[in-house]
Amino acid sequence: MEKPSLEFNLPDSHEEGKLYVVDSLNNLNKLNVCPAESQHSLDEEENTGGTEESMARNNTRNQFLFFITFILTLTVSLALVSFVIFLIFQTRNEVDQISSRLLSEKKNIEDLKKLNNIILKHLNQSRIMQ
Repeated sequence: MEKPSLEFNLPDSHEEGKLYVVDSLNNLNKLNVCPAESQHSLDEEENTGGTEESMARNNTRNQFLFFITFILTLTVSLALVSFVIFLIFQTRNEVDQISSRLLSEKKNIEDLKKLNNIILKHLNQSRIMQ
């Protein structure tokens, strides 16, 4: 089957007639391009302002996605902050343990110095005696 040609020689007429002819051509084109089921939905969208509804739906969907993304970002941020606080406390505990070890080692070193001085004095006195 041959497809009907959509090219017409439009006679010079009033603007309203031209708009009517163009509108008729658009409707004919929709019938040739779109299947019957989708044509019904296209007609409903034209009658009910489908573009406004679809824009409102898209706007609602975008707000929902933004909200979900925002909640996920807050959750991840909270997890990261909690992990950093945990690391800070862990590091503080390690530093406290190391400083307490250093203090005990310092005491041990001072005790060893005292003991060394006592031994040296004793050796010096024993040499003098000999």
